Amino acid sequence: MKVLGHKIELLTGLLLQEVTMAGLHELRFTEEKPLLRGQDTELENSDAFLSAVDTDWKEHDIETPYGLLHVVIRGSPKGNRPAILTYHDVGLNHKLCFNAFFNFEDMQEITKHFVVCHVDAPGQQAGASQFPQGYQFPSMEQLAAMLPSVIQHFGFKYVIGIGVGAGAYVLAKFALIFPDLVEGLVLMNIDPNGKGWIDWAATKLSGLTSTLPDTVLSHLFSQEELVNNTELVQSYRQQISNTVNQFNLQLFWNMYNSRRDLDINRPGTVPNAKTLRCPVMLVVGDNAPAEDGVVECNSKLDPTNTTFLKMADSGGLPQVTQPGKLTEAFKYFLQGMGYIAYLKDRRLSGGAVPSASMTRLARSRTASLTSASSVDGTRPRACTHSESSEALGQINHTMEVSC
Repeated sequence: MKVLGHKIELLTGLLLQEVTMAGLHELRFTEEKPLLRGQDTELENSDAFLSAVDTDWKEHDIETPYGLLHVVIRGSPKGNRPAILTYHDVGLNHKLCFNAFFNFEDMQEITKHFVVCHVDAPGQQAGASQFPQGYQFPSMEQLAAMLPSVIQHFGFKYVIGIGVGAGAYVLAKFALIFPDLVEGLVLMNIDPNGKGWIDWAATKLSGLTSTLPDTVLSHLFSQEELVNNTELVQSYRQQISNTVNQFNLQLFWNMYNSRRDLDINRPGTVPNAKTLRCPVMLVVGDNAPAEDGVVECNSKLDPTNTTFLKMADSGGLPQVTQPGKLTEAFKYFLQGMGYIAYLKDRRLSGGAVPSASMTRLARSRTASLTSASSVDGTRPRACTHSESSEALGQINHTMEVSC
């Protein structure tokens, strides 16, 4: 009877999809991967599974070719599911950047099914020892090259990255260098461009006339936010001043401002163009200082696997000011890759809702998503435009969604 009820519920969801998808981009799956792949009995008894998840965060200092990385992790790898790996923006650490987002109730419903790994940039974690004078902070490329050591240490097969600002740049660089280790990326406030001489001079001048926390705040928040959202800005000013070692922060800030252009181009625009091969969701607030950079990054990515999300009523830290909207978008992003076949929706009856009926953030790809999963658990990969014969001759454009 349970199996029959499950099939009826799924068919109901599919009928709802046919109605709600009118006028939207087509969303097709050759096979939908359940959240717990192949473990239908655990899906039917998800409450028992969730209660067994290790909710304690464990801290690790991991040796890499370019120094130690402080990492906190919850859970352990589960079969073929990727880990969620985060990287924070300059001026922050994993707590200041992601606590509001990952502590949001609906986000916890998602992350209970995944191992979550927060990476702190060298020397940026709370209580970090100050680097000695003359210490050479890793370049942005070296920061990216430190991450395989984290993945190897914990035995991850691949990750879904969530990065903000400088962290988004690091994860994008990581995905370019090690594409087989990245299943998907959520990049918030990413700026793919290095600083020109004028920007470099302006940054130097700002450093002479402003304190380091105030300089970093102008990177994190728009001018409108600095003026009108004084409570939030003041809170972050105090946290940046008191939680992050200022000497270490200055080194990270200098290195981020010395970054090179991210070497990406939209396929077909230049010979042998490099781009991110995995599904990408770009996120920016409609009142964010990074908006121009994110728009330009969107223009350089493959439109067949990119979603551009501009969040209304949000500024430089959408994961802090709009965690509910971002959680919803992340849920649909995972569903677009074939994860989370069922997830409790608190706004409805509290029961499991078929993902087929959740269509408000339809993915931009018209090529079918395929699954290469088999009995032995080989890795499923999303099929991109270049890999799908169905997509030949079609013109795809990145879907821009405002919410």
